[in-house]
Amino acid sequence: MFKAIITILMGMFLTAPVFALDGTAMLKEVDKNLSPESYESYRKIINIEPDGRKKEFTYYTVKKGRDKVGGLFLAPASEKGRSTLRLGDNMWLYIPNVGKPVRITSLQSVVGGVFNNADILALDYADEYNVEKIEELGSEYILYLKAKTKSVAYDRLKMWVDKNKKIPLKIECLTEANMLIKTLYFKDIKDFGGGIVRPAVLETDSPLYKGYKSVMIFAKIKKKDFKDEVFTLTYMPKMDSLR
Repeated sequence: MFKAIITILMGMFLTAPVFALDGTAMLKEVDKNLSPESYESYRKIINIEPDGRKKEFTYYTVKKGRDKVGGLFLAPASEKGRSTLRLGDNMWLYIPNVGKPVRITSLQSVVGGVFNNADILALDYADEYNVEKIEELGSEYILYLKAKTKSVAYDRLKMWVDKNKKIPLKIECLTEANMLIKTLYFKDIKDFGGGIVRPAVLETDSPLYKGYKSVMIFAKIKKKDFKDEVFTLTYMPKMDSLR
């Protein structure tokens, strides 16, 4: 009798899952590994056309907390001095010769190409998406994400995550009907110092822009604190003073 009970208990133990994957905790860890809560970064954005022609931008970014992101164009000369600001779902572009910030949307692009403003002025994924499902596949996890509100650029994301490093490898951006809008590829893991180890290159292509590709290369990411006044419309013309 005792032996039979042991056999039953062992069978229950072997068939029960060892642990349940927590998709929300996983996504927050991915966010933490991609960037500190408050930081500055320098990156190059390159748009590549089907004929091989390229247009490059040098872009300085500052971020504070979960919903404040600012940016400043350093090059080319035609774009120098333009600045961007994101506060939650609201975005603005400041053009020096216009003199006041103008509203922009997440699906527009201040650089053209395949990256849109939501990609460039990105918030943490966990702030904009809920995890509907998580799957384990070999050395990767696959997270199925659903936008929390209609204002988010992509209704759904399918994210492949490195199981050990907890960083994204690829993200498919989808409509509510699961139509593919674009794919993001995370490459070239680099140690930026200060405990920041993450992909230095982000590439994207889209079936909606056949033959076009855009690349984002991070040259520097550094933890840095900023005052709240930095993330205001009145500060946009002065963003170069942060460097």
